[in-house]
Amino acid sequence: MKMKLSGLIAATFTPFDRDGKVDLKPIPALVERLIAQGITGFYVCGSTGEGPSLSTEEREAVAAAYVAAVAGRIPVVIQVGHNSIEEARKLARHAALTGADAISAVSPSYYRPESTEVLVDTLAHITDGAPDLPFYYYHIPQLSGLSVNMMAFLEKAPARIPSFAGIKFSSRELEVMQQCLAFDGGRYNILFGVDEMLLSGLVAGAQGAVGSTYNFLAPLFQKVMQHLDQGDLEAAQNYQLEAAEIIQVMLRYHGLSGLKGALSISGMPFGFTRLPLTPLSVVEYQALEKELNALGFPDSIG
Repeated sequence: MKMKLSGLIAATFTPFDRDGKVDLKPIPALVERLIAQGITGFYVCGSTGEGPSLSTEEREAVAAAYVAAVAGRIPVVIQVGHNSIEEARKLARHAALTGADAISAVSPSYYRPESTEVLVDTLAHITDGAPDLPFYYYHIPQLSGLSVNMMAFLEKAPARIPSFAGIKFSSRELEVMQQCLAFDGGRYNILFGVDEMLLSGLVAGAQGAVGSTYNFLAPLFQKVMQHLDQGDLEAAQNYQLEAAEIIQVMLRYHGLSGLKGALSISGMPFGFTRLPLTPLSVVEYQALEKELNALGFPDSIG
């Protein structure tokens, strides 16, 4: 059950119609654009996809739509974490039946596991719903509220979770990520999840990256990766800075709402975010577009 994801993996958005209902129709067009731009995988129903704000039925429909649109061309990872581990297990089973390539799960965040052992037991119960799919733990302490010793986790997880493949590491603690990368001879697939720090993550040894902004900044981030591979660190730094400045503007507009607005500005309307996130007003959307246009977005990134 070996899997090694690499390159830029898009953390996908969930499209909503004007009434805030899931609307699957825009998904195929986004999938085609991103595959044409060299995206190497999709991560579905995570934070970017507002997975925690979707019902189980909605999450199943979104997962199935992305798997169908990708049609086996590149890997699709479905995030199945839920405050109810029974619902998470159900989502894992559905992902397997749908034809996903892997699953991932964040820890429950309302009643959080009180120890590393309990976290591993929780994830083992979830992955039993799809025992044949590679599993990635979604480490995002700023949203889950759970910060565990990742070395202790790596020591315990494989024995209880036979499908354990790696970690989606959405934390700025690069020294911890390096330890994860080196663990057991580099056995596990560690994917970096902080777009604004992609270059730092790559230099630290990340094998790939999962991010929201790869939905519309992939050409720019690929320049970061290409120049780093060619040994031109200064050029890679310049492109990373350009990307970070664009992202900084987006995040000022209610965080994820600003990112979703940027997706629409890039030519892929996916609607607005769902409550309890703050959706952009018309005035805010226009202001965001004006600021991004002043930075050359989206024309400058291809």
